Amino acid sequence: MAACALRRGLLSTLSKYSKKQAHRILSVADSRFDVCRPLLECRTCGMYGVAQQTRFMSSRPEGKILETVGVFEALKQHGKYETGQLFLHSVFGYRGIVLFPWHARLYDRDITPPMSDSKPEHPGAHGSKEVKGKTHTYYQVLIDTRDCPHISQRSQTEAVTFLANHDDSRALYAIPGLDYVSHEDILPYNSAEQIPIQHELFERFLMYNPTKSPPFIPRDTLKAWQEKNHPWLELSDVHRETTENIRVTVIPFYMGMREGQNSHVYWWRYCIRLENLGNEVVQLRERHWRIFSLSGTLETVRGRGVVGREPVLSKEQPAFQYSSHVSLQSPSGHMWGTFRIERTDGSCFDVRIPPFSLESNKDDKAPPAGYTF
Repeated sequence: MAACALRRGLLSTLSKYSKKQAHRILSVADSRFDVCRPLLECRTCGMYGVAQQTRFMSSRPEGKILETVGVFEALKQHGKYETGQLFLHSVFGYRGIVLFPWHARLYDRDITPPMSDSKPEHPGAHGSKEVKGKTHTYYQVLIDTRDCPHISQRSQTEAVTFLANHDDSRALYAIPGLDYVSHEDILPYNSAEQIPIQHELFERFLMYNPTKSPPFIPRDTLKAWQEKNHPWLELSDVHRETTENIRVTVIPFYMGMREGQNSHVYWWRYCIRLENLGNEVVQLRERHWRIFSLSGTLETVRGRGVVGREPVLSKEQPAFQYSSHVSLQSPSGHMWGTFRIERTDGSCFDVRIPPFSLESNKDDKAPPAGYTF
């Protein structure tokens, strides 16, 4: 009875959305009710709450505590969300705020080009057709640190890493709670709180201004940080391909070059999201990479799982996201490969990882800066 009342209240409140959009948000609410952060509405005040669970994998845990989040806004079908926009992630369910947008080239191998546009590709392209990139909006965002424990099994929350300065003995450093979010992943909302997101960079990057919409505007520190670190933060290409209802999205980032005794070593970071678009429960078991360098070398990497995990992808938890790194002794190359996926009956199939280029910045850039204040 209570669940039905919540559904009616949610659908009533979302009447300003189209039927398709309303179902999309209701689906997100339903999935989080079964997973880790249910999105509920108080029929008295009309506000939404996020219920926190004590056990991550519990399907319907006891002892939920409602926490006011805010009120949904209309989805933007055109244009982009501005700096300071609050949102819920439609896949991972965390609260976040937009720092700034990126315009990326999306290479979607699920879209078949006209025959006249088809051209042969390099051997690592699975014998597939040429794919033309389409401009797509992604966002650099801050993740609410209160939500990080709830998504740690499905998405790494320290995915943005950099090469340290050359005079620093550390190989890498990370900025926790930063993510890259596609336009369609954003469910915008507003809040009356002046500090609605808990993150150590929130007040350093943003300030509250009730006369603006959204009411959070960038500080000079955010503008300076973006300008200084633009080459290391910029998202330029996104690659996507679906095999048997498992969609793989890859976003590569150039990290910089390190000088060795007799050579230069170039580093890249790549972020991968696996999404189960079907109803069947599957589990990632193995990875198989081919890494080609412009110098002519071809490396094969095979191993169990990814980043030490073998994630299960189900209708309730359809996605898993992680980041990793690769280095070449050449300024460019490309990668491709497969993930071995196991069904519940023990049978397996291979999911293609779309081929993507590893390109270094053409001009020399200073090491990343602005990570200390």
